Amino acid sequence: MEELRKRIVECDLCPRLVRFRVEVAKRRPKRYKDWEYWSRPLPGFGDEKARLLIVGLAPAAHGGNRTGRMFTGDGSGSWLAKALYETGFANKPESLHREDGFSLKDAYVTAVVRCVPPKNRPNSEEIENCNQYLVEEIKHLKNLKVILCLGSVALKGTLKALKKLYPEADLKGIKFGHGLLYRPSKLPFLLVTSYHPSRQNTQTGRLRWEEWISVFKKIREVLR
Repeated sequence: MEELRKRIVECDLCPRLVRFRVEVAKRRPKRYKDWEYWSRPLPGFGDEKARLLIVGLAPAAHGGNRTGRMFTGDGSGSWLAKALYETGFANKPESLHREDGFSLKDAYVTAVVRCVPPKNRPNSEEIENCNQYLVEEIKHLKNLKVILCLGSVALKGTLKALKKLYPEADLKGIKFGHGLLYRPSKLPFLLVTSYHPSRQNTQTGRLRWEEWISVFKKIREVLR
């Protein structure tokens, strides 16, 4: 897994994303003017013995792209960290920066795209370039029982990886929706879908806290 992380961090397959992640750091807002931005691709992080894999879209411009860790230092990361803590998957309710002591137990966090994309919209080629890394992460997580996909793009990228790993699995009819659980035949784990905890969802009321935490409670019950 460590060798995989190194390859991800050194990846430069997507010229558009390479340019954009550097541009973001150059025009960082005043509140982060003293930060040295990570501005590189992000590997996943967490417990390598995890039974739960959480798949997001991509690093946030001033979240993961700044701090160097997925779902860290922004609103989405705060919602995820609190939910993981309240359901026993994390040791503390905040994920602020790489040296904050935040750690995961029985969970691993990753994304279908490893560099921040313009307007949070990676194109199909960029998703395909990154898909190899998701495939390898899933292969390394030997105890995996549940994959939680945050958003429709995360679901599409995850299904793409699963088709490569388990070509015999029946993945037809799997559609995105909040709090849905799928048990595909010939797939050794469950798929769960949820709205992404982005500000576009949480601040508009599309995703409420009770609906969000219920997904993790459902997963905890499944694992029990």
